[in-house]
Amino acid sequence: MDDGKTGYDPNPVNPLPPVVLVMFLALFGVEAVLAAGEAGWVGGPQAVGWRLALIEQFGFSPQHFDWMIENRQYPGDILLRFVTYPFLHLGFLHMAIASVIFLAMGKLVGEVISHFAVPAIFFAASILGALVYGGLLDEQVWLVGAYPGAYGLIGGFTFILWTRARATGANQMQAFSLIAMLMGIQLVFGALFGADRTWVAELTGFIAGFAMCFVLVPGARAALLARMRQR
Repeated sequence: MDDGKTGYDPNPVNPLPPVVLVMFLALFGVEAVLAAGEAGWVGGPQAVGWRLALIEQFGFSPQHFDWMIENRQYPGDILLRFVTYPFLHLGFLHMAIASVIFLAMGKLVGEVISHFAVPAIFFAASILGALVYGGLLDEQVWLVGAYPGAYGLIGGFTFILWTRARATGANQMQAFSLIAMLMGIQLVFGALFGADRTWVAELTGFIAGFAMCFVLVPGARAALLARMRQR
């Protein structure tokens, strides 16, 4: 409690926005059950195949996307995959890294923009990431994991930095240093060890998250249009 004199706050660390905590628990909960099954703690021998079965049922497959486009049919079970694949991961480490990014970026975006912005950006980035991944690439690799959505929140965080830099006259390109570093790391690992092209979905998620802030942040679109007219 602040005593009004010293400004001391015994709880300087703000808690996570509730929506961020709920979404993290969903990510962690699914992985915890699958990991427990693979360790033989629950479910019996058949639990070893739970992960693969769930990925086949709820993961995003480019082949399913191609089938929808070619046949102009959009069954609900395939459309549902656009919002379920982020909650499935290839393993605990795969989930943990995505969750760290999600928690850090979700907290910042939720506190600076709004709590509603976190799920809005996360799911929009996940959906658009899958659309681009399935529409532009001829890939056999299924898309799973919270990474496109988490990168969307990185886009939201980048928007915050970019807006502050623009307001203070600082170098606006520095706001994009985080995404440049992450993409650079992925390209290096891909060149050294080989990698799929799911990074396309992640980069799309980042762009989607950044762009959405022009809608989610009051006055952002008007300020951008005013600046363009000045030029």
